[in-house]
Amino acid sequence: MTRRVLVTGGAGFLGSHLIDALLERGHEVLCVDNLFTGSKQNIYHLHNNPKFEFLRHDVCFPLYVEVDEIYNLACPASPIHYQHDPVQTTKTSVHGAINLLGLAKRLKCKILQASTSEIYGDPHTHPQTEEYWGNVNPIGPRSCYDEGKRCAETLFFDYHRQHGLEIKVARIFNTYGPRMNSSDGRVVSNFIVQSLKDEPITIYGEGEQTRSFCYVSDLVEGLIKLMESPSDFTGPVNLGNPNEFTIRELAEKVRNMTHSSADLIQMPLPTDDPKQRQPDIRLARQVLDWAPEVQLDEGLRETIDYFKTVV
Repeated sequence: MTRRVLVTGGAGFLGSHLIDALLERGHEVLCVDNLFTGSKQNIYHLHNNPKFEFLRHDVCFPLYVEVDEIYNLACPASPIHYQHDPVQTTKTSVHGAINLLGLAKRLKCKILQASTSEIYGDPHTHPQTEEYWGNVNPIGPRSCYDEGKRCAETLFFDYHRQHGLEIKVARIFNTYGPRMNSSDGRVVSNFIVQSLKDEPITIYGEGEQTRSFCYVSDLVEGLIKLMESPSDFTGPVNLGNPNEFTIRELAEKVRNMTHSSADLIQMPLPTDDPKQRQPDIRLARQVLDWAPEVQLDEGLRETIDYFKTVV
């Protein structure tokens, strides 16, 4: 059945890929973005699609539209961007959640929150399961994002309990792929851009901290499966690739795949940077029948090919 779908943050890296997938499934899509970190370039190919509509709007302010379901992806997701204006970052997560939950309540429609693995902070358990409450600094430089997303989850579950709203909460682990912002400071885009330019590849700390990298097409499939899951399944559910790599392993892999002669250089570890990050995805496998299929080498090849066209 064709649905009219609202995607906030739809001009961003992840949002634009989600919109592509929804349109391919025959849905109508309203893309809402204030273009703080999103880009019209990410959705330029859709402007002649009669089922696509773009609205420039900040979710910190109420939105009056008619839709059948809502994906809330609105929030800067890289440290460089979310620390640029930390107060606005918190407002985007909290006020944005309040406004979109209010819209979903009025429309009596499903709403999905794109939450984050940063919910877990610098974890004391490994890998991270959905039952883990996290180890998060509430007053640090990353708190605007971490605690903003935690508060958004609180609001989603309170609307669910208090108003019977049908909610879906996805905790997204590191995702990469084409359309990443080349200057957003995320580790995959950083390493690829530096390698392609033969600039020193910046590793923070010893590079022994770990991350798990999920290719964007896999993540989008997980979001759609979550939205289409039974109404009594709210999540939160981890979506990410459970294969774990050290940052140094990633840097060396990217350098080899780009045939770069760039040196690896070490910089001080940022405050509150998590030492380990690996999703336990047993719940996603069980309830959503979802698991990532694209392995790191394949995904990196696609991402490197993209950056060759923009760097």
